[in-house]
Amino acid sequence: MNIKKHIPNTITCCNLVSGCIATSYAFGGAPKMALLWIIIGAVFDFFDGMSARLLHVSSPIGKELDSLADDVTFGVAPSTIVFSQLFVMEYPAILEPLRSWLPYTAFIIAAFSALRLAKFNLDERQTTSFIGVPTPANALFWGSLIVSSPSWLTNDKWSVAIILAMILITSFLLVCELPLFALKFKQWSFKGNEVKYFFIGLTVIILAGSVFTEGAIGFLQAWWIIILAYVILSVILYLKKK
Repeated sequence: MNIKKHIPNTITCCNLVSGCIATSYAFGGAPKMALLWIIIGAVFDFFDGMSARLLHVSSPIGKELDSLADDVTFGVAPSTIVFSQLFVMEYPAILEPLRSWLPYTAFIIAAFSALRLAKFNLDERQTTSFIGVPTPANALFWGSLIVSSPSWLTNDKWSVAIILAMILITSFLLVCELPLFALKFKQWSFKGNEVKYFFIGLTVIILAGSVFTEGAIGFLQAWWIIILAYVILSVILYLKKK
């Protein structure tokens, strides 16, 4: 039996298991651990594709399995984090009668993540860049946002309305036709990769600053700012090219 050809799919299954563990932690009201397992899943997601290229093995089942794993880790898991958060938040009087129902809107994220992944599999334009926000970025944004609990998201009765609006906005960004740069290098020279190196440097600075000020938890809290910067930078580049 050729074990080599099974390595990428095994790594993909590790991504899937990570997403399941993240979901279980999210349902248990432990968003920090849920986010940590989403990040672990993202690492597996990075290495399954890399291993397939390095080992020169690919299969139709690998592509489908990758999408299924990604929707669990980057669709269902972040949806569950938001779902659990909406259940414990304070609601304004006008929305209080809907408290038992509104948390389920969080799973719109999972549905649009699945649609995003299906589009990605069929879209031949996304070989060197992305069209629409990638599902791992969206998952990191939501997990980190809930973990960091900024005051504007927790100290106001209308914070629940902000989250509901953000669910709709981020779901739209998953499937919209907005081009976003990808950290894929054809060559490593600075020329031609200025934006990528700038963003990597910015990411390191934000992570280092967050860890320095908040300790180890700062590593989890910083990602929503990084993803927001990624989207804003991509929008600026898109507008400059128009």
